[in-house]
Amino acid sequence: MRYLPGILAMATIVVASNILVQFLYGQWLTLGAFTYPFAFLVTDLTNRLQGPRAARIVVVSGFVVGVICSLIGSQIIGEFGPLVSFRVALASGLAFLAAQLTDVTIFNRLRHRGGWWRAPLVSTLISASLDTMVFFTVAFAAALSFLEPGNDVTWANETLPLLGFGPALPLWISLGAADWCVKIALAIVALLPFRAIVWRYSPKVA
Repeated sequence: MRYLPGILAMATIVVASNILVQFLYGQWLTLGAFTYPFAFLVTDLTNRLQGPRAARIVVVSGFVVGVICSLIGSQIIGEFGPLVSFRVALASGLAFLAAQLTDVTIFNRLRHRGGWWRAPLVSTLISASLDTMVFFTVAFAAALSFLEPGNDVTWANETLPLLGFGPALPLWISLGAADWCVKIALAIVALLPFRAIVWRYSPKVA
């Protein structure tokens, strides 16, 4: 199956990010911030090399596999509770579908406009911003605690200065802001492997 590499790559990124987002890296980042942005690279490569229909198949198939693995993870109880909480899995799924399908649409509209970098960069910047807003709001906002009453996210709603120097806001907003910065930085870095892989497998469309 020609879509299998993309589906497996996407599913791996989603599952790993669902787990790693629950662990802080320093004060403002989660470990998931360093894995999830590569989902946009997988989507953009599939779109460029195989077209938007293939990209949507990879997104939806990767999403389904990710949901199944997340459900399994929610049943595995570790030292601090389920490996993947329901709320994090829900937030991840909603953000994933909204952002990735947006990425496919924008990329396809820009694929023949401007330089080779325009479609992957612009589509990722917009969709990554959407992903960050949806994920952190659904996963950690106190107003949505009814989604999983047993999941204590009071730590994420502790009021602190934004990124340590801005106005006082819930911690999850700082986490989201830092996560967004990492996504944007990695979107720029990912242009290098994007260019290299597209040139390797389809130099005529690079």
